[in-house]
Amino acid sequence: MGFFTAARQGRKDDAELGKGLWRRAHDRFHRGLDRYHQVLEGVEDEQLYAELVEVANELAGLLERVRVVCVEAQRRSPSEGLDIPGALAGVHRSLSKAGNSLATTAEAAAMLRLAVGPVPVGAASVRRRAESVFEQVADAERRLAEDAAAGGQPESRSG
Repeated sequence: MGFFTAARQGRKDDAELGKGLWRRAHDRFHRGLDRYHQVLEGVEDEQLYAELVEVANELAGLLERVRVVCVEAQRRSPSEGLDIPGALAGVHRSLSKAGNSLATTAEAAAMLRLAVGPVPVGAASVRRRAESVFEQVADAERRLAEDAAAGGQPESRSG
């Protein structure tokens, strides 16, 4: 990403995600994806690499979903600091867990990369950890929808 492209994206992120809690949740998830992709660079076993790339592609598909949740949460409860809004505390908790789970998924992939010899179960441990990331993102989406149904502001879909 060039300097001007990065600057434009930064301004867009500031406008859509703010500079507080929701921006941090989004950026943490994004960094976790970057770290996972960095781990892939050192995988020498072709079969394991193919399995890990498949997981990487599935996880990358979550980034837009995380962004939608964070943008909507910022619209409903704007955040410029680190205070967690009560009504959306569950949404934040799920996003935080998703970020943590993504980090442990990258860690599991790194451990496989460092394994000596063939890995008998392939990327099964990475796949298990990735499943929790999917569940936690879905939980954040569900909690956001429940908040809207319970009298929170209606969801807006843009894009």
